[in-house]
Amino acid sequence: MKYRVMIAALSSLLMAGCVIPPSNQPKEVPLSSSSVGLGAMAAPRAETGWWKSFRDPQFDRLVDSALAHNPSLGQALARMRAAEVQVTGAQSQSLPHVSLDAEEQRQKFSGTYIYPPPFASNWNWIGSTQANLSWNLDFWGKQAALVSRAGDEAQATKLDAEGARLAITGALAQAYIGLDRAYRLADIATETEKQRKHILDLTRQRVASGIDTNVEVREAEALLARARVAKTRAESERDLATHEVAALAGLGAEAYGDIHRPTLDLDAGLPLPAALPADLLSRRPDVLAARLRVEAAVSGRKAAKADFYPDINLAAFAGWQAIGLDSLFKSPSQAFGVGPAIHLPIFDADNLKSQYIGATAEVDDAIAGYNGTVLAAVHAVADRVTQIGALSSEIADERQSLDAASDAYRLAERRYGAGLSTYLSVLSAETLLLEARESHATLAAAQATNRVQLLLAVGGDFTPAKTASSAPATQLASASK
Repeated sequence: MKYRVMIAALSSLLMAGCVIPPSNQPKEVPLSSSSVGLGAMAAPRAETGWWKSFRDPQFDRLVDSALAHNPSLGQALARMRAAEVQVTGAQSQSLPHVSLDAEEQRQKFSGTYIYPPPFASNWNWIGSTQANLSWNLDFWGKQAALVSRAGDEAQATKLDAEGARLAITGALAQAYIGLDRAYRLADIATETEKQRKHILDLTRQRVASGIDTNVEVREAEALLARARVAKTRAESERDLATHEVAALAGLGAEAYGDIHRPTLDLDAGLPLPAALPADLLSRRPDVLAARLRVEAAVSGRKAAKADFYPDINLAAFAGWQAIGLDSLFKSPSQAFGVGPAIHLPIFDADNLKSQYIGATAEVDDAIAGYNGTVLAAVHAVADRVTQIGALSSEIADERQSLDAASDAYRLAERRYGAGLSTYLSVLSAETLLLEARESHATLAAAQATNRVQLLLAVGGDFTPAKTASSAPATQLASASK
């Protein structure tokens, strides 16, 4: 009974002596799916290796190379491994720690201290050998919170790696579509040069027949020279696009000559939603990573709050302590001890309070980051859905325009060759055809790029693990209090 009273009195004293945590609450609230206008339709699932739907073996090889050699992905994977080590370190703090210490010193003892004769004023060996045990009992859940924080951070870095993989494949796909467009524009420039060379020949024949003058010849020669300049520029743009594709694939200049013209199927049936999908926030790795970082910050705040309460550890030792080497390991030299070790914060110049307020600010920062990621995701999907719809209509109209411009140019060329129309009419028809060709190539590439961007915006072929998506965003607000 006496010991129970003593323990109760000690506990009351410890609790009374604790520094009181400030009443500081997070101010940010995580966005929920309903608050950002997500619909009821689920996003279609992309197959692993979605890029293979373009039916371009060269592109498949480049993606494999990018995933194997890209520095950004390597950095993300290195961070993931470092975070996993942090989890192990945090978990180890919850386990008993055992150490073995041994020492032996030759020492001259004081004659006026605690040592009796014959040790006083003489040289002697003094030593100890003992095993020590310490165990943080974690009454207030601090270690558990730190382990949870480390685990959430590790999961977030894994999702960062998934996000990096999606970003790499997406960037390479868009660059490869750009390379395909560059080849198409170079073809248009080559065809334009041939047309203008043909028109120059016709103009010279007309001059020889007395129909035209040297003015038209010089105009045709000037336009042919401009076509050659445009062709050189288009070929240069094609080479630059090749360099970009090689860099994204993790390849150097030695690979430039091995990257040939793409054979992409730009109308590939990538699985795309027609509206904002309901499961957007549980499909994107960056959103899930941001959510986990909120949970990690919440755990960090719990650990900071636990610092206000006493640390209670269990300590024990067993070994030998003796003066003189000959008696060190004898039975009388044995020493044992066990008992609690308590650390109680009473006055710390507001250090604990500042750490707790800082941890609360980290929760707000993480929630704000999560909200920003959510809004960016919704924005990206909404923009891509709108763009794809608009481009589909534009491409259909541009196809009609290109067909009409091609027919108009053929008629104008025939009439000009037959002497029935002027050079101006040929030039006008050719300009219209050139613009239509370039516009059609650009729109086709833009549509394919937007389809890739939309696929990535809804999470691509990433399949979230249950551990990373089990807590909906609406639960984060209550968890942060």
